[in-house]
Amino acid sequence: MHPAQVEQVRRFNRLVTQRVGALDESYLRRGRPLGEARLLFETGAKGADLRGLRDKLGLDSGYLSRLLRSLQSQGLIQVRQQRQDGRRRRVRLTAKGRAELAAYDELSDALARSVLAPLGQAERGRLLAAMAEVERLLEAGAIEIAVAAPASADARWCLERYFTELAERFETGFDPAKSNPAADDDLTPPAGCFVIARLNGRPIGCGALKLRTKRIGEVKRMWTAPEARGRGVARRVLERLETEARRLGLKTLRLETNRALKEAQALYRKQGYKEVAPFNDEPYAHHWFEKRL
Repeated sequence: MHPAQVEQVRRFNRLVTQRVGALDESYLRRGRPLGEARLLFETGAKGADLRGLRDKLGLDSGYLSRLLRSLQSQGLIQVRQQRQDGRRRRVRLTAKGRAELAAYDELSDALARSVLAPLGQAERGRLLAAMAEVERLLEAGAIEIAVAAPASADARWCLERYFTELAERFETGFDPAKSNPAADDDLTPPAGCFVIARLNGRPIGCGALKLRTKRIGEVKRMWTAPEARGRGVARRVLERLETEARRLGLKTLRLETNRALKEAQALYRKQGYKEVAPFNDEPYAHHWFEKRL
């Protein structure tokens, strides 16, 4: 990476932190630092799971605990164990906390307007479009891809939404029982693997690898949550599966897909997969692909 690129990122960070008041001891002049203000915002009127807050904000457990204690001492939040699972805790705003959140919302809106007000209409459009693009790219950089157990809660959630989407998009619907099987044992090392894409600790996509022979593997269960599309999730999941395939000594990867999944076909071709003659009897497939590793 070129030093000039690193310097551009650092210069951008300095500008943004100064412009939004992140350096101020009292964020938006409400008597507390940005970290506490952000925690109030993310808790929101409906409250939030403590583990979810930690994952979303990427905070160290010790630092998060200190922020929570400070907000509790100010009478702004309550932290309670959940009835259904005593190991999990939920953060809720008190009446005072909700009033403070409303004050922050008003001040934050005013700050946003102060950024846009000096600009002409065309300049505003450029700035907002650039902000949206930066947000999208920064989120893409925060996505984590990791091997997971196919029977885990996150994997089950992904697969359930995957099967539901296939049933909606396929002309004949989709029944997993009629499709070629990919059981948990088939997707667990050394027989294969299952990977999950996560953003801020939340699952947003998945993919799986199933070994057919010592040299050939099949890519299965490729799916990205609709709200996460356009961030390169599927490409990164596929690349991770290819890495795992090489690690297992595979020389060829195969996959099949339905004609309704145009975006999937485009991805596979872009990633070097070549359309080949059918190599299995998958009832929902119309296109078969292969790639030499």
